[in-house]
Amino acid sequence: MGATEPVLRLLGLAARAGAVLSGTERVREAVRAGTVRLVLVADDISANTRDKLIPLLTSRSVPHREIATRAELGGAVGRPPASALGITDAGFARRLEQLLKQE
Repeated sequence: MGATEPVLRLLGLAARAGAVLSGTERVREAVRAGTVRLVLVADDISANTRDKLIPLLTSRSVPHREIATRAELGGAVGRPPASALGITDAGFARRLEQLLKQE
């Protein structure tokens, strides 16, 4: 499942606003701290990464969606390929969820 252009553009805007954490470890730390509102997971992550991340998100009731590839997620926020992006701002998270529901 690929991400639409509006989702990727909004991710870029959120990153410029400082509302995005990039990388599995940073996302996991923020989930444990309770500062993440939404997590976008690359659909091409390894089974090991998936096994570490998805159960944590589920147990902490953090909404998450699998979209795009690692390269697309990283590119959207001006970073190297990213397995996961954590959205820390409630407004950006809400708008991204709306856009993802439209897909």
